[in-house]
Amino acid sequence: MPETLQTFTNLVFLSLIALFPVVNPIGASFIVSPYFSGLTKMDRRNAVKKVAIYVLIFCSITLFVGHYILTLFGITVPVVQLAGGIMICKFGWEMLGAKPTEGEIQHTEETDGMTKMSDLRNKLFYPIAFPMTVGAGTISVIFTLSAHTESVQFHGHLMNLSAIFVAILVMSLSVFLFYTNASRVVKFIGTRNEQIVNRVMAFLIFCVGLQIAVGGVFNLLRSMGVEI
Repeated sequence: MPETLQTFTNLVFLSLIALFPVVNPIGASFIVSPYFSGLTKMDRRNAVKKVAIYVLIFCSITLFVGHYILTLFGITVPVVQLAGGIMICKFGWEMLGAKPTEGEIQHTEETDGMTKMSDLRNKLFYPIAFPMTVGAGTISVIFTLSAHTESVQFHGHLMNLSAIFVAILVMSLSVFLFYTNASRVVKFIGTRNEQIVNRVMAFLIFCVGLQIAVGGVFNLLRSMGVEI
């Protein structure tokens, strides 16, 4: 029993180490922070809570049935990487070209906050939860982790999947914590500097998307037998 518990704990930490860089809740919290600007503390908390729940649901579905869904539609992981990277590039490009609105410069009025919350509800899953928080990279990592946990005994395989699910749960909680408190750092640096940070983050979003897309192209070529 102690050996089983140790194996379970080791896999939880291994999964956390693998998931943390691709989810990156710290960096992503600053990237998605502009979406939550102008909200009251309670509205922001409720919105972030929904994002964290979406992340948990998305990752759980990916863990347990994601591979079968891709197989059903004949989609490979490199294609998911390429498509996800293009989507992220699109969001980064749009954020780079967006002009600061009155609500971004002075967003203390209650009416602005109510309007923004109404618009934000349609963006909590797409694009905030997916693909800006979890995307092609997360899918690849979860598939890799689940593939390496296959066991001859059903009980062992179920325990390994449970360990990965615990790691996913911890990552969802970290998304909630970092997304909720990112506004404090943004408020500390000031509104003008916030606009600068938003532009830098938009550029980084574009670069991350491009990197994922390029990685998908290389993996797709390798799967076709092309040596790179």
